[in-house]
Amino acid sequence: MKKHNKAYKFRLYPTEEQAHLIRKTFGCVRFIYNKMLAERKEMYEEYKGNKKELKKQKFPTPAKYKVEFEWLKEVDSLALANAQLNLQTAYNNFFSGQNDFPTFKSKKGRKSYTTNMVNGNIILLHGHIKLPKLKMVRIKQHREIPQNHIIKSCTISMTPTGKYYVSILTEYEKEIIQKEIKTVVGLDFAMAELYVSSEDEKANYPRFYRQILDRLAKAQQVLVRRAKGSERWKKQRIRVAKLHEKVANQRKNFLHHKSKELATNFDAVAIEDLNMKSMSQALNFGKSVADNGWGMFTTFLAYKLQEQGKQLVKIDKWFPSTKMCNSCGNIKDMLLSERTYECSCGLKIGRDHNSAINIKNEAIRLLSLV
Repeated sequence: MKKHNKAYKFRLYPTEEQAHLIRKTFGCVRFIYNKMLAERKEMYEEYKGNKKELKKQKFPTPAKYKVEFEWLKEVDSLALANAQLNLQTAYNNFFSGQNDFPTFKSKKGRKSYTTNMVNGNIILLHGHIKLPKLKMVRIKQHREIPQNHIIKSCTISMTPTGKYYVSILTEYEKEIIQKEIKTVVGLDFAMAELYVSSEDEKANYPRFYRQILDRLAKAQQVLVRRAKGSERWKKQRIRVAKLHEKVANQRKNFLHHKSKELATNFDAVAIEDLNMKSMSQALNFGKSVADNGWGMFTTFLAYKLQEQGKQLVKIDKWFPSTKMCNSCGNIKDMLLSERTYECSCGLKIGRDHNSAINIKNEAIRLLSLV
């Protein structure tokens, strides 16, 4: 039996005292991370970037800092240990050439910390969750965690609007049997609709960000006029954050429903392996690309298919899906403004629909179903 991981996210309702301790833990985790990073940066400059020598150096653990900064003892020690592990991962990624040198964490960044399950210190019980140092915290558990799932860790986070959440990481054993592929669908990324399928179905993405843009602009204008740090500024900042949060939740909900629909109805889903960041910069489509959440959609689609033994097939981004005629294979250049594909063989079809069919056909070829 193979082991798999799955996370469940729930809303937390801590008391004022518990919320204060959670916020204090955020600060301590950030402090430890930055303190350790500063020492590593100093060492890096001392050895002039000599990676071999740097790898030999031993760095202190959070326990060392508790002697000098006694207030670190007030928070969950596992949260501090995880901050050290996160820094070590970032450091290793730098040495392997995957990322740049780690940067310091800001107060304005994402507020979260992770704690681990050790000797039954995390328990779900009657609408509450027991967490290290916090004891019993009220939780809105909108769905059950299967009994065969073992809790491994919990990540507590706070949104800019002041809401608290816990993400419970579980581990379970399951033998996923690969499903025989009978039905395949191709999806072509579309800026407005999210995608057009090879079945000529559009996702009809509601463009939530565009809908709320005017309200958001007015709210941000009011925020700019407020004296930074004042009570009125704080209230207006939360109003702006709530608008952003609403859009993010609407988008996530829509993408979950669409990805589930596709994972249920098809054995394989084919998409192009696109670099969305480069696309948004090159074509000045930043807002449109960020609005429809294609990257998030493909992530949801991948794990929903994988859980059922189905496949997500990624087609090379250089594959000429837009330029190729799905009927005769002829290739011709297309302007971005041309929305209909017309071929010398007589085919007349929507540009995105034609591209989706080509993506589907290429996936079938790659899966050796022909």
